[in-house]
Amino acid sequence: MHTFTVWAPDASSVDLVLTDSRRALVPRDGWWQLEVAEAGHGTDYAFSVDGSEPLPDPRSAWQPYGVHGFSRVFDEDRYDWTDKDWAGRDVRGSVFYELHIGTFTPEGTLEAAAGHLDYLVALGVEVVSLMPVAAFPGQHGWGYDGVHLYAVHEPYGGPEALQRFVDRCHSAGLAVCLDVVYNHLGPSGNHLASFGPYFTDRHTTPWGPAVNLDDPGSTDVRRWICDNALRWFRSFHLDALRLDAVHALADDSPTHVLAQLSSETAELSKEVGRPLGLVAESDLNDPRMVEPVDDGGFGMTAQWSDDFHHALHTLLTGERAGYYVDFGEPGVFAKTLTQVFLHDGSYSTFRGQDWGRPVDPARHRGGEFFAYTSNHDQVGNRALGDRPALTPGQLAIGAALVITSPYTPMLFMGEEWGASTPWRYFTDHDEPELAEAVRTGRRREFAEHGWDAEEIPDPQDPETWRSSVLDWSELDESPHRELLAWYRDLLALRARTPDLRNDRLDSVDIAYDVNGDWLVITRGRLRVAVNLADHEAVVPVDGVPSYQVMAFGTAEVVTDGVRLAEHGVGIFAV
Repeated sequence: MHTFTVWAPDASSVDLVLTDSRRALVPRDGWWQLEVAEAGHGTDYAFSVDGSEPLPDPRSAWQPYGVHGFSRVFDEDRYDWTDKDWAGRDVRGSVFYELHIGTFTPEGTLEAAAGHLDYLVALGVEVVSLMPVAAFPGQHGWGYDGVHLYAVHEPYGGPEALQRFVDRCHSAGLAVCLDVVYNHLGPSGNHLASFGPYFTDRHTTPWGPAVNLDDPGSTDVRRWICDNALRWFRSFHLDALRLDAVHALADDSPTHVLAQLSSETAELSKEVGRPLGLVAESDLNDPRMVEPVDDGGFGMTAQWSDDFHHALHTLLTGERAGYYVDFGEPGVFAKTLTQVFLHDGSYSTFRGQDWGRPVDPARHRGGEFFAYTSNHDQVGNRALGDRPALTPGQLAIGAALVITSPYTPMLFMGEEWGASTPWRYFTDHDEPELAEAVRTGRRREFAEHGWDAEEIPDPQDPETWRSSVLDWSELDESPHRELLAWYRDLLALRARTPDLRNDRLDSVDIAYDVNGDWLVITRGRLRVAVNLADHEAVVPVDGVPSYQVMAFGTAEVVTDGVRLAEHGVGIFAV
């Protein structure tokens, strides 16, 4: 027996369409409902609103025929969980590893990804952070154009495969974070407007009309979002959610939807007896994002910090174009290492206005902010999807500066061995018009910045996806092997060293050369010495190093500091 329900507040009639029959649902307060004795797990169904063609369920948990096809009933309680002893993990300060199921392995499935969990544990990862798995058009894509937020992309293995994956992660001691997108839905397969006011013209976003969070009907739309998040925690045992681009959640209601979600997540955390995290991607540079709801904040557990990334990227690459324009001056990295944001009320040249608010070190801890050398955006949104063109030494420097920072460190899949594979923007739309619009739109965007349009990989070409799949054979080759060993040693050092896990912002001190040739970071008794120059150099260290903890490249303690090879980095105890 199964009860079918759907929200369609303006409909005159709603029919349940099964493979062999059509039945009328009963209305009640904008919702429609029907109990079907012979239906259950595996039953295919759709809804017809006011005589429309059969449409998939807005809360479909299973889309075996793609985003346009019939939905299928999924009994979330069928899975026999083995993680009853899993106590959960506070995401703040835990080591994150962001991966995309479709390119993490050649198979591109949750089952295949689970085969690498022992590798992630040995690396030192504590949280597996999955890019979106909500059902999206076609076979291959990033997942940010999902249209069935309750379903798991069928080519990845479907909903039960996600339950098995999380269960296996917990068995290995790994927490799981899932990327969810509530600020927009993709155009292909998006039938929500046929059911009710899921969108509003009151606000606009880069993707068109905004999700309705504060117009008539928004109460149930907000419920659709919050119920989705709570369901991932409750029925799939997720430990955290990464909320995509929350600055695009246009909401002028008295209680912002983020605050509502935070409060409801806190209640569920008490109920299930384990930490449940909410990690925001925000462009606002506003610590209010991670401040408690009771204090007027949004209540997020943590947030990504792009300013740290930008400062580190310019430090290593010398790039200054686009949004990197303000990040090239000496001292910028030092500020983002100790104060989180560069733009904390100062003028942003890229935005053309003052931006952000300062972080109070007496109120905020570094663990509330994420640090990374790369992520899916900072690689995939480049014209060619190219990873940073750096020497092994420069990659080792970037790893050291992230992993020894007071922030929550995050790795992007493959960076730990300096993967040679790019990670490009790829789609798989069936509609010719949409495919062409995506193709020409991306090429036009980069042509405006001086690129030859023909150089930009075609997102619809299967080779664009295929070239983005990690090449695991590289792990046994030099210099990948040496870089991987460095990452493992760094993460092991972090795990056993209280000074490196201290996330007080005032626990970090940094000295740097005004010409940008070197820097030294103090973390308790440890000194992280970095030679950014392309020649051997002596880096002055405050205090006399008593011994070398570890180094990438040749390193030697001398009278006035440490001698490091070009693009060398060493960690010393004093």
